[in-house]
Amino acid sequence: MKIHEYQAKELLRAHGVPVPRGYAAFTVQEALEAAQKLGGSVWVVKAQIHAGGRGKGGGVKLARSIAEVETLASQILGMQLVTHQTGPEGQKVRRLLIEEGADIQKEYYVAALTDRATQKVALMASSEGGMDIEEVAHATPEKILKVFVDPLVGLTEAQARELAVGIGVPEASQAQAVDVFQKLYACYMASDASLAEINPLILEGHGGIKALDAKFNFDANALFRHPEIVAWRDLDEEDPAEVEASKFDLSYISLDGNIGCLVNGAGLAMATMDTIKLFGGEPANFLDVGGGASAEKVTEAFKIMLKNPEVKGILVNIFGGIMKCDTIAEGVIAACKAVNLQVPLVVRMKGTNEDLGKKMLADSGLPIISADTMAEAATAIVAAVK
Repeated sequence: MKIHEYQAKELLRAHGVPVPRGYAAFTVQEALEAAQKLGGSVWVVKAQIHAGGRGKGGGVKLARSIAEVETLASQILGMQLVTHQTGPEGQKVRRLLIEEGADIQKEYYVAALTDRATQKVALMASSEGGMDIEEVAHATPEKILKVFVDPLVGLTEAQARELAVGIGVPEASQAQAVDVFQKLYACYMASDASLAEINPLILEGHGGIKALDAKFNFDANALFRHPEIVAWRDLDEEDPAEVEASKFDLSYISLDGNIGCLVNGAGLAMATMDTIKLFGGEPANFLDVGGGASAEKVTEAFKIMLKNPEVKGILVNIFGGIMKCDTIAEGVIAACKAVNLQVPLVVRMKGTNEDLGKKMLADSGLPIISADTMAEAATAIVAAVK
Protein backbone atom coordinates (compact mmCIF):
# COMPACT_ATOMS: atom_id res chain seq x y z
CA MET A 1 0.00 0.00 0.00
CA LYS A 2 1.15 3.55 -0.83
CA ILE A 3 0.18 6.92 0.62
CA HIS A 4 0.41 10.50 -0.62
CA GLU A 5 3.27 12.89 0.09
CA TYR A 6 1.26 15.01 2.54
CA GLN A 7 0.31 11.87 4.49
CA ALA A 8 3.93 10.66 4.50
CA LYS A 9 4.98 14.00 5.93
CA GLU A 10 2.40 13.69 8.70
CA LEU A 11 3.99 10.37 9.60
CA LEU A 12 7.50 11.85 9.56
CA ARG A 13 6.36 14.87 11.59
CA ALA A 14 4.89 12.55 14.23
CA HIS A 15 8.35 10.96 14.58
CA GLY A 16 10.14 14.29 14.91
CA VAL A 17 11.50 14.65 11.37
CA PRO A 18 11.43 18.33 10.27
CA VAL A 19 9.10 18.92 7.30
CA PRO A 20 7.78 22.14 5.69
CA ARG A 21 4.44 23.51 6.83
CA GLY A 22 1.68 22.63 4.41
CA TYR A 23 -1.98 21.71 3.93
CA ALA A 24 -3.78 19.26 1.66
CA ALA A 25 -6.35 20.79 -0.68
CA PHE A 26 -9.10 19.08 -2.67
CA THR A 27 -10.47 22.25 -4.33
CA VAL A 28 -9.07 25.53 -5.63
CA GLN A 29 -10.79 27.34 -2.74
CA GLU A 30 -9.06 25.06 -0.21
CA ALA A 31 -5.73 25.76 -1.96
CA LEU A 32 -6.28 29.51 -1.56
CA GLU A 33 -7.20 29.12 2.11
CA ALA A 34 -4.11 26.98 2.68
CA ALA A 35 -1.83 29.63 1.16
CA GLN A 36 -3.45 32.32 3.29
CA LYS A 37 -3.00 30.25 6.46
CA LEU A 38 0.66 29.65 5.63
CA GLY A 39 1.38 33.31 4.94
CA GLY A 40 4.65 34.42 3.40
CA SER A 41 5.36 35.34 -0.21
CA VAL A 42 6.24 32.01 -1.88
CA TRP A 43 4.19 28.81 -2.00
CA VAL A 44 4.62 25.46 -3.71
CA VAL A 45 1.59 23.88 -5.40
CA LYS A 46 2.16 20.12 -5.59
CA ALA A 47 0.03 17.48 -7.30
CA GLN A 48 -0.65 14.45 -5.08
CA ILE A 49 -0.56 11.16 -7.00
CA HIS A 50 1.09 7.81 -6.25
CA ALA A 51 3.94 8.30 -8.73
CA GLY A 52 7.35 9.91 -8.90
CA GLY A 53 8.52 12.45 -11.45
CA ARG A 54 5.68 14.90 -10.71
CA GLY A 55 7.95 17.92 -11.08
CA LYS A 56 9.13 16.94 -14.56
CA GLY A 57 5.53 16.21 -15.55
CA GLY A 58 4.35 19.70 -14.59
CA GLY A 59 2.74 18.74 -11.32
CA VAL A 60 4.90 20.86 -9.00
CA LYS A 61 4.88 24.65 -9.45
CA LEU A 62 6.10 27.70 -7.53
CA ALA A 63 3.65 30.54 -6.85
CA ARG A 64 4.75 34.03 -5.85
CA SER A 65 1.29 35.50 -5.19
CA ILE A 66 -2.09 34.35 -3.92
CA ALA A 67 -3.49 34.93 -7.42
CA GLU A 68 -0.81 32.64 -8.84
CA VAL A 69 -1.71 29.95 -6.29
CA GLU A 70 -5.29 30.12 -7.61
CA THR A 71 -4.14 29.90 -11.25
CA LEU A 72 -1.78 26.98 -10.66
CA ALA A 73 -4.26 25.09 -8.47
CA SER A 74 -6.87 25.46 -11.24
CA GLN A 75 -4.39 24.13 -13.82
CA ILE A 76 -3.11 21.17 -11.79
CA LEU A 77 -6.33 19.94 -10.12
CA GLY A 78 -8.07 17.62 -12.55
CA MET A 79 -5.15 17.39 -14.96
CA GLN A 80 -4.04 14.01 -16.31
CA LEU A 81 -0.47 14.03 -14.99
CA VAL A 82 1.93 11.91 -17.03
CA THR A 83 5.25 10.89 -15.47
CA HIS A 84 7.77 8.11 -16.12
CA GLN A 85 5.98 6.07 -13.44
CA THR A 86 2.34 6.54 -14.55
CA GLY A 87 2.66 5.28 -18.09
CA PRO A 88 1.35 7.22 -21.13
CA GLU A 89 -2.23 7.30 -19.81
CA GLY A 90 -1.17 9.37 -16.79
CA GLN A 91 -3.02 9.75 -13.49
CA LYS A 92 -5.80 12.24 -12.72
CA VAL A 93 -4.87 14.76 -10.01
CA ARG A 94 -7.57 14.93 -7.33
CA ARG A 95 -5.53 16.35 -4.43
CA LEU A 96 -2.94 19.08 -3.92
CA LEU A 97 -0.42 19.93 -1.25
CA ILE A 98 0.08 23.66 -0.69
CA GLU A 99 3.37 24.19 1.09
CA GLU A 100 5.58 27.05 2.25
CA GLY A 101 8.65 27.82 0.16
CA ALA A 102 12.07 26.56 1.24
CA ASP A 103 15.58 28.01 1.14
CA ILE A 104 17.33 25.11 -0.63
CA GLN A 105 21.13 25.15 -0.47
CA LYS A 106 21.73 21.46 -1.20
CA GLU A 107 19.60 18.38 -1.98
CA TYR A 108 20.36 14.93 -0.57
CA TYR A 109 18.63 11.55 -0.78
CA VAL A 110 17.94 9.09 2.05
CA ALA A 111 15.78 5.96 2.26
CA ALA A 112 15.19 2.99 4.52
CA LEU A 113 14.16 -0.34 3.01
CA THR A 114 14.34 -4.04 3.76
CA ASP A 115 17.36 -5.81 2.27
CA ARG A 116 16.47 -9.45 1.69
CA ALA A 117 20.06 -10.53 1.01
CA THR A 118 21.38 -9.48 4.43
CA GLN A 119 18.03 -9.83 6.26
CA LYS A 120 18.62 -6.36 7.63
CA VAL A 121 17.33 -2.87 6.98
CA ALA A 122 19.37 -0.92 4.45
CA LEU A 123 19.67 2.81 5.01
CA MET A 124 20.79 4.43 1.76
CA ALA A 125 21.93 8.01 1.27
CA SER A 126 23.35 10.09 -1.55
CA SER A 127 24.75 13.57 -2.08
CA GLU A 128 22.80 13.67 -5.36
CA GLY A 129 19.19 14.04 -4.23
CA GLY A 130 16.38 15.40 -6.38
CA MET A 131 14.50 14.45 -9.53
CA ASP A 132 17.29 12.44 -11.18
CA ILE A 133 18.09 9.97 -8.39
CA GLU A 134 17.20 6.99 -10.63
CA GLU A 135 19.78 8.18 -13.18
CA VAL A 136 22.35 8.62 -10.40
CA ALA A 137 21.71 5.05 -9.21
CA HIS A 138 22.12 3.77 -12.77
CA ALA A 139 25.09 5.83 -13.97
CA THR A 140 27.07 6.48 -10.76
CA PRO A 141 26.09 3.86 -8.17
CA GLU A 142 29.18 4.72 -6.11
CA LYS A 143 27.43 7.96 -5.13
CA ILE A 144 24.84 5.95 -3.17
CA LEU A 145 26.13 4.92 0.26
CA LYS A 146 24.56 2.14 2.36
CA VAL A 147 24.68 0.93 5.93
CA PHE A 148 22.94 -2.26 7.07
CA VAL A 149 21.04 -2.09 10.33
CA ASP A 150 20.53 -5.02 12.67
CA PRO A 151 16.85 -4.74 13.71
CA LEU A 152 17.76 -5.94 17.20
CA VAL A 153 20.20 -3.05 17.65
CA GLY A 154 18.71 -0.26 15.53
CA LEU A 155 20.49 2.45 13.57
CA THR A 156 23.49 3.46 15.64
CA GLU A 157 24.78 7.01 15.89
CA ALA A 158 28.04 5.83 14.31
CA GLN A 159 26.20 4.43 11.26
CA ALA A 160 24.09 7.56 10.87
CA ARG A 161 27.19 9.76 11.14
CA GLU A 162 28.99 7.61 8.56
CA LEU A 163 26.20 8.42 6.09
CA ALA A 164 26.04 12.11 6.99
CA VAL A 165 29.79 12.55 6.54
CA GLY A 166 29.83 10.33 3.45
CA ILE A 167 27.27 12.40 1.56
CA GLY A 168 28.97 15.67 2.47
CA VAL A 169 26.63 17.19 5.06
CA PRO A 170 28.50 20.23 6.51
CA GLU A 171 29.98 19.59 9.95
CA ALA A 172 27.72 22.15 11.64
CA SER A 173 24.62 20.28 10.31
CA GLN A 174 25.80 16.71 10.85
CA ALA A 175 24.26 16.32 14.32
CA GLN A 176 20.82 17.17 12.95
CA ALA A 177 21.33 14.88 9.95
CA VAL A 178 22.22 12.02 12.32
CA ASP A 179 19.07 12.75 14.32
CA VAL A 180 16.92 12.79 11.15
CA PHE A 181 18.39 9.49 9.92
CA GLN A 182 17.70 7.80 13.25
CA LYS A 183 14.14 9.15 13.37
CA LEU A 184 13.51 8.05 9.78
CA TYR A 185 14.64 4.53 10.72
CA ALA A 186 12.40 4.58 13.81
CA CYS A 187 9.44 5.72 11.70
CA TYR A 188 10.14 2.98 9.13
CA MET A 189 10.15 0.29 11.81
CA ALA A 190 7.17 1.60 13.78
CA SER A 191 4.92 1.83 10.71
CA ASP A 192 5.90 -1.57 9.22
CA ALA A 193 6.96 0.20 6.04
CA SER A 194 8.68 -1.61 3.17
CA LEU A 195 10.10 1.71 1.94
CA ALA A 196 10.53 5.09 3.63
CA GLU A 197 12.16 7.60 1.30
CA ILE A 198 13.02 11.30 1.64
CA ASN A 199 13.95 12.85 -1.70
CA PRO A 200 15.09 15.49 -1.48
CA LEU A 201 16.34 15.92 2.05
CA ILE A 202 17.51 19.53 1.97
CA LEU A 203 20.12 21.66 3.65
CA GLU A 204 18.64 25.13 4.25
CA GLY A 205 20.49 28.43 4.21
CA HIS A 206 20.65 28.60 8.02
CA GLY A 207 22.06 25.05 8.19
CA GLY A 208 18.83 23.20 9.03
CA ILE A 209 17.99 19.75 7.63
CA LYS A 210 14.45 19.19 6.35
CA ALA A 211 12.43 16.57 4.43
CA LEU A 212 11.14 18.35 1.32
CA ASP A 213 9.43 15.29 -0.17
CA ALA A 214 8.57 11.84 1.19
CA LYS A 215 7.37 8.50 -0.08
CA PHE A 216 6.19 5.45 1.90
CA ASN A 217 5.19 1.93 0.89
CA PHE A 218 3.80 -0.43 3.52
CA ASP A 219 3.88 -4.18 4.01
CA ALA A 220 0.27 -5.19 3.32
CA ASN A 221 0.62 -8.17 5.67
CA ALA A 222 1.17 -5.80 8.61
CA LEU A 223 -1.59 -3.30 7.89
CA PHE A 224 -3.93 -4.97 10.40
CA ARG A 225 -1.71 -3.34 13.04
CA HIS A 226 -2.16 0.14 11.53
CA PRO A 227 -5.81 1.12 11.01
CA GLU A 228 -4.74 4.78 11.01
CA ILE A 229 -2.57 4.12 7.93
CA VAL A 230 -5.24 2.00 6.21
CA ALA A 231 -7.58 5.00 6.60
CA TRP A 232 -5.20 6.94 4.30
CA ARG A 233 -5.67 4.48 1.42
CA ASP A 234 -6.70 6.30 -1.76
CA LEU A 235 -8.63 3.86 -3.94
CA ASP A 236 -8.68 6.38 -6.81
CA GLU A 237 -4.94 5.79 -7.18
CA GLU A 238 -5.28 2.02 -7.54
CA ASP A 239 -6.37 -0.25 -10.39
CA PRO A 240 -10.17 -0.73 -9.94
CA ALA A 241 -9.85 -4.44 -10.77
CA GLU A 242 -7.17 -4.89 -8.11
CA VAL A 243 -9.33 -3.05 -5.56
CA GLU A 244 -12.31 -5.28 -6.40
CA ALA A 245 -10.14 -8.41 -6.14
CA SER A 246 -8.89 -7.42 -2.70
CA LYS A 247 -12.49 -7.43 -1.42
CA PHE A 248 -12.62 -11.17 -2.13
CA ASP A 249 -9.11 -11.90 -0.83
CA LEU A 250 -7.83 -12.51 -4.38
CA SER A 251 -4.25 -11.59 -5.31
CA TYR A 252 -4.73 -9.88 -8.69
CA ILE A 253 -2.43 -7.71 -10.79
CA SER A 254 -3.38 -6.38 -14.23
CA LEU A 255 -0.97 -6.97 -17.14
CA ASP A 256 -0.94 -6.03 -20.82
CA GLY A 257 -1.75 -9.36 -22.54
CA ASN A 258 -4.97 -11.05 -23.68
CA ILE A 259 -4.96 -14.40 -21.84
CA GLY A 260 -6.60 -14.35 -18.41
CA CYS A 261 -4.98 -16.63 -15.81
CA LEU A 262 -6.67 -18.18 -12.77
CA VAL A 263 -4.24 -20.21 -10.64
CA ASN A 264 -3.92 -21.35 -7.02
CA GLY A 265 -0.57 -20.45 -5.51
CA ALA A 266 1.70 -17.53 -6.35
CA GLY A 267 4.59 -19.70 -7.55
CA LEU A 268 2.38 -21.72 -9.89
CA ALA A 269 0.78 -18.46 -11.11
CA MET A 270 4.23 -17.09 -12.03
CA ALA A 271 5.15 -20.36 -13.75
CA THR A 272 1.83 -20.31 -15.65
CA MET A 273 2.49 -16.80 -16.97
CA ASP A 274 6.02 -17.84 -18.01
CA THR A 275 4.62 -20.89 -19.83
CA ILE A 276 2.05 -18.78 -21.70
CA LYS A 277 4.86 -16.49 -22.88
CA LEU A 278 7.05 -19.49 -23.77
CA PHE A 279 4.35 -20.71 -26.17
CA GLY A 280 3.86 -17.31 -27.80
CA GLY A 281 1.04 -15.80 -25.74
CA GLU A 282 0.76 -12.82 -23.38
CA PRO A 283 -0.86 -13.07 -19.91
CA ALA A 284 -3.51 -10.45 -19.12
CA ASN A 285 -3.14 -10.77 -15.35
CA PHE A 286 -1.60 -12.46 -12.37
CA LEU A 287 -4.36 -14.08 -10.30
CA ASP A 288 -3.82 -16.30 -7.28
CA VAL A 289 -7.10 -17.54 -5.78
CA GLY A 290 -5.25 -19.01 -2.79
CA GLY A 291 -5.59 -22.36 -1.11
CA GLY A 292 -9.16 -22.07 0.15
CA ALA A 293 -11.09 -20.76 -2.84
CA SER A 294 -14.86 -21.31 -2.88
CA ALA A 295 -17.15 -21.48 -5.91
CA GLU A 296 -18.18 -17.88 -5.15
CA LYS A 297 -14.54 -16.76 -5.10
CA VAL A 298 -13.84 -18.40 -8.48
CA THR A 299 -16.95 -16.75 -9.96
CA GLU A 300 -15.79 -13.33 -8.76
CA ALA A 301 -12.33 -14.02 -10.19
CA PHE A 302 -13.88 -14.74 -13.60
CA LYS A 303 -15.94 -11.54 -13.42
CA ILE A 304 -12.87 -9.46 -12.59
CA MET A 305 -10.83 -10.98 -15.43
CA LEU A 306 -13.61 -10.50 -17.97
CA LYS A 307 -14.06 -6.82 -17.11
CA ASN A 308 -10.82 -6.39 -19.05
CA PRO A 309 -11.93 -5.99 -22.69
CA GLU A 310 -8.53 -7.23 -23.88
CA VAL A 311 -9.10 -10.74 -22.48
CA LYS A 312 -9.69 -13.13 -25.42
CA GLY A 313 -9.29 -16.41 -23.53
CA ILE A 314 -8.82 -17.84 -20.01
CA LEU A 315 -6.43 -20.48 -18.69
CA VAL A 316 -7.27 -22.12 -15.36
CA ASN A 317 -4.30 -24.02 -13.89
CA ILE A 318 -4.92 -25.77 -10.57
CA PHE A 319 -2.77 -27.95 -8.37
CA GLY A 320 -5.04 -29.78 -5.96
CA GLY A 321 -3.20 -29.83 -2.67
CA ILE A 322 -5.16 -27.99 -0.02
CA MET A 323 -7.43 -26.85 -2.84
CA LYS A 324 -9.52 -29.74 -4.20
CA CYS A 325 -10.00 -30.04 -7.95
CA ASP A 326 -13.73 -30.75 -7.65
CA THR A 327 -14.21 -27.50 -5.70
CA ILE A 328 -12.49 -25.56 -8.49
CA ALA A 329 -14.51 -27.44 -11.11
CA GLU A 330 -17.71 -26.44 -9.30
CA GLY A 331 -16.53 -22.84 -9.25
CA VAL A 332 -15.54 -22.86 -12.93
CA ILE A 333 -18.92 -24.28 -13.98
CA ALA A 334 -20.80 -21.76 -11.84
CA ALA A 335 -18.64 -18.92 -13.14
CA CYS A 336 -19.14 -19.87 -16.81
CA LYS A 337 -22.90 -19.85 -16.33
CA ALA A 338 -22.94 -16.67 -14.23
CA VAL A 339 -20.91 -14.60 -16.69
CA ASN A 340 -22.23 -16.30 -19.85
CA LEU A 341 -18.65 -16.99 -20.91
CA GLN A 342 -18.01 -16.06 -24.55
CA VAL A 343 -14.23 -16.59 -24.78
CA PRO A 344 -12.26 -19.88 -24.98
CA LEU A 345 -11.51 -21.57 -21.65
CA VAL A 346 -8.74 -24.10 -21.05
CA VAL A 347 -8.63 -25.95 -17.71
CA ARG A 348 -5.68 -27.99 -16.44
CA MET A 349 -5.98 -29.56 -13.00
CA LYS A 350 -3.81 -32.04 -11.11
CA GLY A 351 -3.97 -33.46 -7.60
CA THR A 352 -6.68 -34.07 -5.00
CA ASN A 353 -9.99 -35.24 -6.54
CA GLU A 354 -8.57 -34.64 -10.03
CA ASP A 355 -10.68 -37.33 -11.74
CA LEU A 356 -13.87 -36.09 -10.09
CA GLY A 357 -13.09 -32.51 -11.11
CA LYS A 358 -12.45 -33.50 -14.73
CA LYS A 359 -15.66 -35.54 -14.86
CA MET A 360 -17.67 -32.57 -13.53
CA LEU A 361 -16.23 -30.36 -16.29
CA ALA A 362 -16.89 -32.98 -18.97
CA ASP A 363 -20.47 -33.55 -17.79
CA SER A 364 -21.24 -29.82 -17.58
CA GLY A 365 -21.96 -29.52 -21.29
CA LEU A 366 -19.84 -26.35 -21.41
CA PRO A 367 -17.24 -25.89 -24.20
CA ILE A 368 -14.27 -26.28 -21.84
CA ILE A 369 -10.95 -27.44 -23.30
CA SER A 370 -9.17 -29.85 -20.95
CA ALA A 371 -5.41 -30.29 -20.76
CA ASP A 372 -3.15 -32.63 -18.79
CA THR A 373 0.13 -30.71 -18.78
CA MET A 374 1.05 -27.03 -18.55
CA ALA A 375 2.56 -27.23 -22.04
CA GLU A 376 -0.70 -28.65 -23.46
CA ALA A 377 -2.72 -26.00 -21.62
CA ALA A 378 -0.57 -23.13 -22.84
CA THR A 379 -0.52 -24.46 -26.43
CA ALA A 380 -4.30 -24.84 -26.39
CA ILE A 381 -5.12 -21.37 -25.05
CA VAL A 382 -2.60 -19.60 -27.30
CA ALA A 383 -4.08 -21.39 -30.34
CA ALA A 384 -7.62 -20.62 -29.19
CA VAL A 385 -7.08 -16.87 -28.82
CA LYS A 386 -5.26 -16.67 -32.15
